[in-house]
Amino acid sequence: MVQGCTSDAGKSTLVAGLCRALARRGVKVAPFKPQNMALNSAVTVDGGEIGRAQAVQAQACYLEPHTDMNPILLKPNTDCGAQVIVHGKAIGNMEAWGYHNYKAEAMQYVLQSFARLSAQYGLVITEGAGSPAEINLRDRDVANMGFAEAVDCPVILVADIDRGGVFAHLCGTLDLLSESEQRRITGFVINKFRGDVSLLQPGIEWLEQRTGKPVLAVMPYLHGLHLEAEDAIAEQQDTAHSGETLRVVVPVTPRISNHTDFDALRLHPQVDLRFVWANEPKPPADLVILPGSKSVRADLGFLREQGWEPYLQKHLRYGGKLMGICGGFQMLGHTIADPHGLEGEAGVRDGLGLLDFNTVLEPEKQLLRVSGKLLSSGASVCGYEIHCGVSSGPALDRPALDLGDHRDGARSTDDAILGSYVHGIFDAADSLASLLAWAGLQQAEAFDYRARQEADIDRLADAVEHYFPAGWLDALAQHARR
Repeated sequence: MVQGCTSDAGKSTLVAGLCRALARRGVKVAPFKPQNMALNSAVTVDGGEIGRAQAVQAQACYLEPHTDMNPILLKPNTDCGAQVIVHGKAIGNMEAWGYHNYKAEAMQYVLQSFARLSAQYGLVITEGAGSPAEINLRDRDVANMGFAEAVDCPVILVADIDRGGVFAHLCGTLDLLSESEQRRITGFVINKFRGDVSLLQPGIEWLEQRTGKPVLAVMPYLHGLHLEAEDAIAEQQDTAHSGETLRVVVPVTPRISNHTDFDALRLHPQVDLRFVWANEPKPPADLVILPGSKSVRADLGFLREQGWEPYLQKHLRYGGKLMGICGGFQMLGHTIADPHGLEGEAGVRDGLGLLDFNTVLEPEKQLLRVSGKLLSSGASVCGYEIHCGVSSGPALDRPALDLGDHRDGARSTDDAILGSYVHGIFDAADSLASLLAWAGLQQAEAFDYRARQEADIDRLADAVEHYFPAGWLDALAQHARR
């Protein structure tokens, strides 16, 4: 099990790297995260929903994602509450204390999934959540040491040196654990190191002497490495632009979901993608994309408060293009009704009224992996749907996509607005090029986002194989083959 001193210490990344390094050695390995809290999710091969980080880790193992890889997913819909997803299906919303009381039951579902994975795979690499030293969450813990103790799992502890205070992070975390938990930690990983590692050596020797634990690896800061984010949004675009450039703007709402939809755009050398946060100036754009949302009506209210409605109207008047994906698509219609109170208090909110349709949120969530084509160009599309909304109205008579068994989305009669329920609509090279051309980039360079994903997973695995002791990886592989 990989646990971290803090959130974003590198747990998800390290698990993905270990998974690919071991899979390349012929190990039958699978990822596992008992509990994840994230608004970026993926649809699994068995028709459920898990965190996107575990889908990336499954890809690193050359596997399709499965609900057993992330049995508990929490999708926050307020500051104190979340939708609870168990074995891929939503069971309802819980406030923080309600979920805390539910953890004993949740642990049983976690152990069921872990048992099934353990029976199928020679090795299961588990990712913790947050920090194991969060004292207020120790009682009934299912995400970190509570799970490790329950299944008798060895743990490595990772800390991010780029944050500063790496020795304090490691020693402090270790000191706050119980004696049995301390014994469970078999070594440390120092992540995101920059510079001459020989300058770090005195600190490593001090740490090993003080704790009696080895530093298994000092992982370098891998510049430009791209893995789909578990939840946090990358605030800076790390791609140098070349030639003709398309300006894309995405407003960041309080409950933005599946912002990984925009990774292919963010990495394209001719796209200048800007996430615009609360109270930031709204820059000129060729294309504005309204993202998915876990709380569509509330996020639409936020956009109005932030002045996005007149901005969008002006943007369209001056010839700009507008897209909406999933919740962002629902915002483009006349009304969004939530009669069952799925995302808050029951009621109806007026949409932007830019397309002629209405949406009703229904209890049964649509979870589909889809493929098809853009009706405007015939370009191939492959993605997934995760939504409770059912949309209907004349605008849907001009759909955006043909997905074989159904048509999806809508296009305005002047072709300035496009909406779709499909996440990952930019991921396939054909659909990316076609949508960029629609938005105004006529001479788009070819960009294969999926090939980039694979290359970066392999680059990460190369680093794991270089910086971890070969004997340590060999021992894991040998254990898996027993």
